[in-house]
Amino acid sequence: MMKGPSISTTNRRVLVIFASVLFIFLSVSAFLTDLNIIGSFMDSSPPSFLRSGLRSTRVTPRRKLLTREAAFEEPTRIWGEKCTKSDIVINQGPTAPLPTGIPTYTVEVVNACATGCDIHGIHFKCGWFSSAHLINPRIFKRLRYDDCLVNDGKPLVYGGTLSFQYANTFPYPLSVSSVVCN
Repeated sequence: MMKGPSISTTNRRVLVIFASVLFIFLSVSAFLTDLNIIGSFMDSSPPSFLRSGLRSTRVTPRRKLLTREAAFEEPTRIWGEKCTKSDIVINQGPTAPLPTGIPTYTVEVVNACATGCDIHGIHFKCGWFSSAHLINPRIFKRLRYDDCLVNDGKPLVYGGTLSFQYANTFPYPLSVSSVVCN
C-alpha cells in the first residue's frame, strides 16, 4: 500500500515553496526600491522611473530655460578696449524633437557688452555644424570647418538677442572665436 508522501518530502516541498516566495518578494522589493517606488509614498516628488524618462508621454514646462554651454568668462579688458568676445553670451538647450524623432536645440546669442557697444562680425567655433532643420543663413551659417558666421556679419545691438533652432542627434559645442566692435 502506498501512503502519502513522507514527512521529509512534505517539509522539502514547503521549504522550496517558501524559498521561492521569499526570492520573488526580495526581487520585487529590490526592483521597486531601485525605481524608488517604496518610500516614495512619504515623498511628494514623482518616482524616479517617471523622472528618468521611462514614461511614454513627456511632461515639460511651457517655457524652457536654456543652459550655458561653457563656463562664463570674465572679460579682461585693456584700457580703452570697447568689447571682447566674452561680451557675446551663448545659451543652448534642448527643445521638442522633429516629427521624425531627431532632437532639436535652441541657441540664443546675446550681446551683453558692458560698455553698451554694438558687436558685428561674430564668428563661432562650431566644428562640422549641420542641421536636419533648415536655418536661415542670414542668421547662422557654417563658412568652413569650425567657422560659423552669426547674423550675416551684421551688428548685434547692445542687449540684442538672436536665436535659432537646429536639429541633430547631439548638441554642438558652440563658442565665440572672434568679434569686431563698433
